[in-house]
Amino acid sequence: MSDFKLNKTVMITGASAGIGKATAFKFAKEDYNLILTARRSELLDEICDSLQQNYGSHIYKMVLDVSDKDEVEKQINALPYEWKKIDILVNNAGLAVGLNPIQQGVIDDWERMIDTNVKGLLYVSRAIIPLMIENASGHIINIGSIAGREAYMNGNVYCGTKAAVDSITKGMRIDLLKHGIKVSLIEPGAVETEFSVVRFKGDQERADNVYKGFIPLKAEDIADAIYYVCSLPKHVNINDMLIVPTAQAAATIIDKNL
Repeated sequence: MSDFKLNKTVMITGASAGIGKATAFKFAKEDYNLILTARRSELLDEICDSLQQNYGSHIYKMVLDVSDKDEVEKQINALPYEWKKIDILVNNAGLAVGLNPIQQGVIDDWERMIDTNVKGLLYVSRAIIPLMIENASGHIINIGSIAGREAYMNGNVYCGTKAAVDSITKGMRIDLLKHGIKVSLIEPGAVETEFSVVRFKGDQERADNVYKGFIPLKAEDIADAIYYVCSLPKHVNINDMLIVPTAQAAATIIDKNL
C-alpha cells in the first residue's frame, strides 16, 4: 500500500461486484484514494489487491453490511483522521430479491430490499454527511433505477425502494444546498451484472435469459457516467441521469431483436 496521497477521496458502497467494482476501477485510474465497502470480504480483498497492483491505489477497506446501522456508525466513526475528508460518496449498495406479485410476496425479501436499498443508504449518508459539512464540500451520488420512475409487474417493493431513493435524493439536495454539497441521482436501466442472479436467488439460467437478444449496459458504462457527474466544475450539478441501453425504451419495453 502506498503512502496516503493528498488526492481526492471517494467512498463506494457495494464495491465487490457490478457497478460498485467498475466504479472503484474508474476512480482508481483517475488516482483517487478509495474507501471501499462490501459484505463479501474475499471478493473485496481480490479487488483491492488488483487495484493496488495496477494503479498503486491507496485503499481503506471496510467489510460492511450497510443495513447494519450500528456497524455502519462504528466503522465510519473509526475512520483515521486522514480518511475523514470524503469528497465523493457513491451510495451503490442495493439489490432486488424475488419477482412475485404483491399477494405472493416473500416478506423476508421485502425486508432485505428495504433494509439495503433505503435504510442502508440512509445509514451511510447520515454518518458521512456531517463529515462533508465539516469540510464544507462534498458530492453524494445515489444509485437509483429506472424502476424508481416506472413500476412494473411483480416489481412492487423493489420499485418502491428505488422510488424512495429518488425522493430521498431530492430531499437531501434541498437540505444540503446551503452547505455547498452536491447531490446527484444515477438511474440505470438494464445493466448486466449480478443483479438478476441475486433477484432469482442464484438461478443463473433464468438470469441469463433477462439479457438475451439485445445488448445491455455494462457496469463500466454506469461507472463512466458516475465519474463524469463528479468531474464537472463546482458550479455545475447533474441532478438526475437516466441511462438505458439503446434497445430499451421503458422499464419493461426492450427490443430483443437489436
